[in-house]
Amino acid sequence: MNSKRQVNIGGLIIGGNAPVRVESMLKIPLNKREECTAQCERLIQSGCEMARAALPDAKFASDLKALVASTKLAIMADIHFDPALAILAIEAGCKAIRINPGNMPLSRLDDVITCAKSSGVVIRIGANGGSVSQSQLDAAQGDRAKALFIAVREQAELLLRHNFTDIILSAKSSSVPECVKANELIAAEYPDFPMHIGLTEAGPGDGGVVKGSACISSLLMRGIGDTLRVSLTDEPEREVRVGYEILKALKLRTRGVNLISCPTCGRRRADVMRLVKIVEPMLAGLPDGVSVAVMGCEVNGPKEARHAKFGIAGTPGGAVLFREGKSCGEYPFDELEAVLPEFFGMTSLH
Repeated sequence: MNSKRQVNIGGLIIGGNAPVRVESMLKIPLNKREECTAQCERLIQSGCEMARAALPDAKFASDLKALVASTKLAIMADIHFDPALAILAIEAGCKAIRINPGNMPLSRLDDVITCAKSSGVVIRIGANGGSVSQSQLDAAQGDRAKALFIAVREQAELLLRHNFTDIILSAKSSSVPECVKANELIAAEYPDFPMHIGLTEAGPGDGGVVKGSACISSLLMRGIGDTLRVSLTDEPEREVRVGYEILKALKLRTRGVNLISCPTCGRRRADVMRLVKIVEPMLAGLPDGVSVAVMGCEVNGPKEARHAKFGIAGTPGGAVLFREGKSCGEYPFDELEAVLPEFFGMTSLH
């Protein structure tokens, strides 16, 4: 987006003119090696570009090393409190670590920075709503968004004083307005550095998707954000799918088909919800960015369909199919399921 600096995490470029990256986090303990590797493979298939993995104890260091060696997915070790764990993660082969320098002994931070420099490791720093101190709140006069900014500023300055600049900045909260404001303050203070964005706990189901999307979209529309995670109480693959849907909606990245369908009303000529369920499994083989329109009637159906690569609109007798604005014929509804594979396969209908 708007950051000027780029960082390189094992070949994954973040910042500058690079695409906004989509991240997730492993939700399986590292000692379950086969499960972690399998989850990484599923994340790769879903389009994930980096995953954080929690390293809560030194006993998992060998498991982390095995994971890094077993997957092509970029792994960022998530470290809290213990600088020794950060060094173990770097020695395990991680090309990125996430730390909060403010909750680590300053006497040991030098060791982490020296190790990161010599190994070409990127450090993501940041604060979340639960880690803001009373002194930071006091300095912000009770403004929690400003306190988050102050926390990140303190961390950034610790690294910059050591001439360490391979940094990603992050400030997260479970409050959308708080999170947006904090990130605006950080972006204004540190425009050069890449930023990771998202809520710290978006939650489950539709509510989590809406909150995460509201926060991330608000920031991206302001030009803030170089990498994102939608932190859902759900499988990590869904986090990735939602992340790409956000980027697709904002026309920042394209992954998968752009499916346009009407919300339906009393004018509908076709059962759009049923039709969408029929259509969706047939879209997997289409190129990224292709638009498919599924409309319920002739009021907005044909016009929307003409703007799509493939269009379907309900009619009194069934549905009419369009390809690049040209009609491919009208079919009874009960014949559509048999006709559609050929329609999407780009071969000629009769």
